[in-house]
Amino acid sequence: YSILLTKKLRILTNSYFCFMNYLKRIFDFYIFSNLHVGLVGFFITKITLLKFGYLENLTPLFVMFSIVISYNFIRLYEIKSNQLNWLKVWFFKHKKSLLILSVLSILGLVYIVLFTNFNQKSIYILLPFAFITVFYVIPLFNVGKLEVSFRNFPAIKILSIAISWAGISVLFPLFEIGYSFTNTVYLEFFQRILFIIAITIPFDIRDVQADSTTLKTLPQLVGVNNSKFIGMGLLGVFIGLDFFKQGISQITILISISIAIISTLFLLFSSEKKSRYYTSFWVESIPIIWFVLIYLI
Repeated sequence: YSILLTKKLRILTNSYFCFMNYLKRIFDFYIFSNLHVGLVGFFITKITLLKFGYLENLTPLFVMFSIVISYNFIRLYEIKSNQLNWLKVWFFKHKKSLLILSVLSILGLVYIVLFTNFNQKSIYILLPFAFITVFYVIPLFNVGKLEVSFRNFPAIKILSIAISWAGISVLFPLFEIGYSFTNTVYLEFFQRILFIIAITIPFDIRDVQADSTTLKTLPQLVGVNNSKFIGMGLLGVFIGLDFFKQGISQITILISISIAIISTLFLLFSSEKKSRYYTSFWVESIPIIWFVLIYLI
């Protein structure tokens, strides 16, 4: 009886580990295929539309598909140029699935642009942000042996990311629905830049040892702890800008304060030793939490 019980326990244990390994593979694909960051793009765009009183989903879907395509393009270029060696094996192992995902995303964009009431003129406002995205990794010019792109231009990396995300998640959706660009819109745009910079700092902290010293990331320039204080300062300004908006409600300010507190906690617990899941899933999920708070409250 004891031998039979042992065998059953061994089978159950093996089944459990096989199941957990299967879930991990699914989760890894969700993260490393940029589906998660695409979903974040959807929700951070929805946040803008909800804050300005709109419920449409076409623009958030457009943003989601665009992010999946552009981030996988960036990943491929970085791997080809030996900048992401840790991901290389996984990326080429799943190249067919990633190709299918990219093709489906392209088809999604084509459907939205050609077969819905999407405002095609709004694509023009994306051009400067698309330029930043393309030349985030592709060199703009060379200085000797150094290839200069937005990614490796000293101190510009984090700002280029923030401006791009703020542009596609604030200016683009509001232009697409025909909303007039008021001072409140520009304040929202500037707030989004500050927010993105703050939640990008944990990524630079994670990579502070791995990044080339020529990048001059914020943790490399001022240190990890000072970077955290700068991030918290930016989140303080992020909250303060709400008070300059016309007709803003106390609930909106309360939500901004809540998101700033959550972001601050993630900043404080950031370190070089944190796993990639900490930043690539948990920190990236802050805009999803933000959306849920707005939607529920």
